Amino acid sequence: MSEARVATENGARYVQQLCKHWAHKFVVQYTARNGRVDFGEGRALAFAVSAGHLSLLAKAPDGDTLSKLEAVVADHLKRFASREGLEVNFAPVML
Repeated sequence: MSEARVATENGARYVQQLCKHWAHKFVVQYTARNGRVDFGEGRALAFAVSAGHLSLLAKAPDGDTLSKLEAVVADHLKRFASREGLEVNFAPVML
């Protein structure tokens, strides 16, 4: 599991865009402040919007799969937010 905290005032917009983008292919749930995408095979992404930040929590069954998921999510978010030039850096979550 890994997490990223991305500085942005537009987190709610990006949650909606990303969830709608993946909804045609995966199980997606979202509100104005939270979202979740179940990519299957033990892979999932959760979003939470707070003042000035978008939090991302990625889950995958192994390190290689997690790295790939992080890269896909970061790439999509950066494309949707290209005008902002967001920094998306995932870090391991210690349980």
